[in-house]
Amino acid sequence: MKILTSILPYIQIVLAVILITAILLQKTGSQIGGAFGGGDNFSSAFHTRRGFEKILFTITIAIAIFFVVSALINLI
Repeated sequence: MKILTSILPYIQIVLAVILITAILLQKTGSQIGGAFGGGDNFSSAFHTRRGFEKILFTITIAIAIFFVVSALINLI
């Protein structure tokens, strides 16, 4: 258990960096303003994800779940 508590902060840092990278790689809009909350085109948010976009989306969710679980383990 002592090994886990000493290595867990490093795991969380790596997961946080990977999660930030995965979020920033996702396409949020057709314009650069879409990345910062701008853009008036609401149809770009509601579309079917296909190919690499779908894989990146599911990887982002999995990494987020791993990050939350590691944070909960760190509380214990």
